[in-house]
Amino acid sequence: MKILIIEDEIEIANSIKSYLKSNDIHCEIAGTHQTALDKITMYDYDCILVDLMLPGGDGFSILKELKKLNKSDGIIIISAKETLETKIDGFNLGADDYLTKPFHLSELLVRIQALVRRKKFDGNNTIEFNEIEIDTLAKSVKIGKKKIECTKKEIDLLLFLIGNKNKVLSKSAIAEHLSGDMADMLDNHDFVYAHIKNLKKKLNDAGSNDYIKSIYGIGYKWNNE
Repeated sequence: MKILIIEDEIEIANSIKSYLKSNDIHCEIAGTHQTALDKITMYDYDCILVDLMLPGGDGFSILKELKKLNKSDGIIIISAKETLETKIDGFNLGADDYLTKPFHLSELLVRIQALVRRKKFDGNNTIEFNEIEIDTLAKSVKIGKKKIECTKKEIDLLLFLIGNKNKVLSKSAIAEHLSGDMADMLDNHDFVYAHIKNLKKKLNDAGSNDYIKSIYGIGYKWNNE
């Protein structure tokens, strides 16, 4: 799971990032309005946390830009503003949830997880695809009734592929999902091939059908057939 935290108070942003990271969630921070606009334009996220008060602009304009870009990222507003009008405005602009500061980080985590499950997997903690079963809370994968050992990156990759079944994913898109904006700093995306190769081998060795298809010169696709 990849999260963007749009928050100008660095202590709050780092606190959220540290807590979510301890729960195996990759986080990036945008501390200004312009940085946030740059990131949402260049990257896709599973969920975006948006503070309404930002240097150089406000969170509502971020929501408008996301709507204009036709993004499907989940959106949670995190704000000290608690008026009914503010909440209605946020929801009308495409926000999925609203959390008033101060809040417990454990509640934020649960809301993020629920939102991502709802958007990508119909609200389920256990994702099933034919003979494959993924427990997103226990971070485990089974083929039939047989549990296979997968790294966290491999599980993230598997969920990303299944969540985008029948859609061709470029190597750069996969690299970005697994590594965030750090992917831009890498000379190549060979690590994507390595993760794909290892995941395919583990699934096939456990008796799974071969759903991961290479699309020459582009990337990979999870074949639904």
